[in-house]
Amino acid sequence: MALFQAPELDSGEMAVLGRIDEVREQLQSRLLLSHPRRWVGSLRRLSFARAIQGSNSIEGYEAKLDDADAVAMHEEPIDAQKETELALAGYRDAMTYVLQIAGDENFVFSPQLLKSLHFMMTGYSLKNRPGLWRAGPVYVLQEATGRVVHEGPDAALVPGLVDELVEFLGQSTPVDPLVVAATAHLNLVMIHPYRDGNGRMARCLQSLVLARNGIASPVFMSIEEYLGRNTQAYYDVLSRVGGGTWSPGNDTRQWMRFVLTAHLRQAHTQVRRVRESEQLWTALEETADRFSLPPRVVTAMFDAASGLRVRNSTYRAALAQEGEEITDQTAGRDLRSLVDKDLLTARGVNRGRHYAAGREPARIRASIVAARDPRDDTDPFEPSATTT
Repeated sequence: MALFQAPELDSGEMAVLGRIDEVREQLQSRLLLSHPRRWVGSLRRLSFARAIQGSNSIEGYEAKLDDADAVAMHEEPIDAQKETELALAGYRDAMTYVLQIAGDENFVFSPQLLKSLHFMMTGYSLKNRPGLWRAGPVYVLQEATGRVVHEGPDAALVPGLVDELVEFLGQSTPVDPLVVAATAHLNLVMIHPYRDGNGRMARCLQSLVLARNGIASPVFMSIEEYLGRNTQAYYDVLSRVGGGTWSPGNDTRQWMRFVLTAHLRQAHTQVRRVRESEQLWTALEETADRFSLPPRVVTAMFDAASGLRVRNSTYRAALAQEGEEITDQTAGRDLRSLVDKDLLTARGVNRGRHYAAGREPARIRASIVAARDPRDDTDPFEPSATTT
């Protein structure tokens, strides 16, 4: 096979895989057993928004979390430029389709599926050749210097290489799904089969492989957010492993260790968020009850306390995702009532009108953050790394 191959995992890598599984099981248990459950929907929505935000930021499409969240709910963002909004919407559509089809019993990997996902992701601009393989050479440049850091294989080789990748993904294998997904990600990036959108497609494919292989809650196991926060390290490891040209015989161990580290750190982050979100939601429920407010307003306070700029439209859209439809007028009354009680703070006017956390939600959030354990950024592959 003329593709990059996953290394045979050594004892250290197997140990890290075991740690990821432990944290993943802990995450799943908290999601299943936590009460009340409604906050899980809000956390899932924000996790999806962070994945969209992270993957697009790598390509230079910068957006605030609340703008990514708005686009994820098919609402207009506040600040994002039009091209950024379109890029976010394209990734949203592709990822939504991935999550929709992951459990289809008739699912098959195919080149046409990869083309279709690419069309969803980049179809806002025909110059991207959405849904088509590239027609000529492709080069990845280092933005600061203009130096070529990767040259994809000849365009004539692309269809055959993608066929091999699809065949690899269709095989039944005892290899851990995280390793399979990381290998798929690496190969699609290195083949660079599209004129544009290769990195986003590779990250989307990684999520699809995880979802197809029984990874519970794939939204929570996505590493797009981590990659967005560690973009230079991501580029650096791809450059070292790729060697500048299509070189599938190169050792991929550095890449595999980078991805496993990303999964471990992101899983720890998600466990912390699950715990803190439950604490925040419970405290805000008690606050709403104390002020004799309807339970639905907790969604607005939760988003504002999480740092989002809440608007009438995004409040209604968030509630709709939780299964509760309210009118524009009802939402307006809810938000005004929260402002009157200093639970939200109104900012901006007209179309720019939005709401931030008021005194009590901000205090609750700050107290939760203050009690947070320090983040563990140790390299799990260092001999002295902790095993807890």
